[in-house]
Amino acid sequence: MPLYECVLIARNDVTQQQVEAVADDVGTQLEADGGAVKKREYWGLRTLAYRIKKNRKGHYMLLGIDAKPAFVTEMERQLRLNEDVLRFMTIRVEEIEEAQSAILSRKADERERDRGFRGPRPPSRFDSGRRRGGEDREEFRARDDSRDDHRGPIED
Repeated sequence: MPLYECVLIARNDVTQQQVEAVADDVGTQLEADGGAVKKREYWGLRTLAYRIKKNRKGHYMLLGIDAKPAFVTEMERQLRLNEDVLRFMTIRVEEIEEAQSAILSRKADERERDRGFRGPRPPSRFDSGRRRGGEDREEFRARDDSRDDHRGPIED
């Protein structure tokens, strides 16, 4: 049987368990048809590139399946009818990679990078590079110097 990868995006207001339930439904129907789910990855709640049906975020799920073409068309029909699924895309592949997908491996790399030392903070757009406290500012120094000139003894 041919191999397929299907990525589906579910609404952000459903829980992860509900997204897993959608994938379970696909898996049970597939096993009844004689196919198998070879790979299953939950990519998490991610920001969408543009709003889809008034949603800015969505739960992403990857399914690697071994199925007949007739099952794939039926699966897509049922995903289209499911209100929780915003978008899906199914493509035929030569083989399903057993390793983590690029999305999950990049996510793991980002977590590792966040834990490490980030180095010194670069100066912001408005900094001159020199750190000054409130009393070091020139206007305070000028004000203090002018006070010293006027604080002589008061003569009547």
